[in-house]
Amino acid sequence: MEPNGGAARVTGVREIDGDPAAEVAALYRRTWPRLIGLLVSVGGSRADAEEIAQDAYVKLLDRWDKIRRYDDPEAWVRAVAVRALVSRLRRQQVATRALAKLTGRASEVPGPDEEDALDVAAALAQLSPAHRAVAVLYYVMDLPIEQIADELQLPRGTVKSRLARARQALAPLLVVDEEVPGHA
Repeated sequence: MEPNGGAARVTGVREIDGDPAAEVAALYRRTWPRLIGLLVSVGGSRADAEEIAQDAYVKLLDRWDKIRRYDDPEAWVRAVAVRALVSRLRRQQVATRALAKLTGRASEVPGPDEEDALDVAAALAQLSPAHRAVAVLYYVMDLPIEQIADELQLPRGTVKSRLARARQALAPLLVVDEEVPGHA
């Protein structure tokens, strides 16, 4: 994510007649589907994912002169979007808990489905937004711990501990009961 200090190194997005908007548009077309998939995996809502992604690309456009020199501008957009989504999800959790306290009702936390089907999205939904983001970036996006730490602006140790806690929380939720034919 750090700039290399040299000329523009954006893969697949070279200067297009010196038009920053065209360069960002090319990056946007190439990276939008991946970013939306990541954000939906972390947040569960396509509408929220699209809104957060749009905001991240607007910020990118405002800073394009600097970010275009980065080795991986997509990593910058991804980092901005994931941090914004985690922040939004935390605010929603706080608001839900506060409303539950004000109304005197217990907040409804969805439990794992009782069905035999393995529902990874439901399992991920059981994690906190911070743990979910680290798990999705590591297991779905296949990013190394160092890059996750850089993108989320966290120490490596924090990423490792969140990943370990996410694994521990997901383990019982992602168990598949296999029935052996002829054994009931």
